[in-house]
Amino acid sequence: MTTTIRIGTRDSELALWQAHTVQNHLESLGYKTTLVPVKSTGDIVLDKPLYELGITGIFTKTLDVAMLNGDIDIAVHSMKDVPTALPKGIVEAAILERANVQDILVHKGLDFLDATGTIATGSLRRQAQWLHRYPAHTIVDLRGNVNTRMQKLNDNDWNGAIFAAAGLERINLKPDNFIDLDWMIPAPAQGAMLIVAKKEDEFCLEALANLNHKSSEICVHIEREFLRELEGGCTAPIGALAKIENDTIRFNGALFSLDGKQKIDIRKEINVSGQEGFGKACAKEILENGGRELMKKIKAEIQ
Repeated sequence: MTTTIRIGTRDSELALWQAHTVQNHLESLGYKTTLVPVKSTGDIVLDKPLYELGITGIFTKTLDVAMLNGDIDIAVHSMKDVPTALPKGIVEAAILERANVQDILVHKGLDFLDATGTIATGSLRRQAQWLHRYPAHTIVDLRGNVNTRMQKLNDNDWNGAIFAAAGLERINLKPDNFIDLDWMIPAPAQGAMLIVAKKEDEFCLEALANLNHKSSEICVHIEREFLRELEGGCTAPIGALAKIENDTIRFNGALFSLDGKQKIDIRKEINVSGQEGFGKACAKEILENGGRELMKKIKAEIQ
């Protein structure tokens, strides 16, 4: 093979780890590759919460443009950062086997949990769920790549900060002082890596098909379908998790108010053979159970 696959990636340590993982998979199959790191707006503008920037797919847009311009052939993303609607001409090429889906709290001691405390996170989903469980606590915004966020936690007098376990595990940054937040519903597709390519690029699509993990694909598609139907994008506190056990898909999804006081959730099971439209049906139940009004309220509050 003589064609070299140009792999586009953000230039953070975690993003580069993900890109190198894809590179190693492809090269083990005999493909030639090269990495093309770029910096996204989401990595550059760190003094505003994500929802205030008003850009859907802020971490992926730069790579989308590079691909459509012909500067890269494929792009590797944390799938939870990817908008549910991809740009015209760009398609999902592979979803790698999913890693740890949980959120974790990195802390400086847990005495504060039953009192007052300050928790850092840049995620409305994490903020809402934390306040739902600990209404007396204060949330402060935390932006930047995982290394930057970990350093900010060390430099400030916050009690803790919330991270995706998978991100810290991938670059060996997970400290000893953490607890699993097994009660917190993760972001749709959390822990999954997505590779995208141009729709007409048969060479890359054929190469990447070898990397796709089918059960991970089924689960994240259900979660993202749930998100898309709720019209959450990156701005609403929405959690969703689908798991396959034997031939059964178990789904847990929820929509929260920004202050965490209101929670509308759903738990459902279905046979794998009935997966078509399952995420959408779960979202419709949420919307019909007060979710439509809550979504309107959330959109008004963050404008």
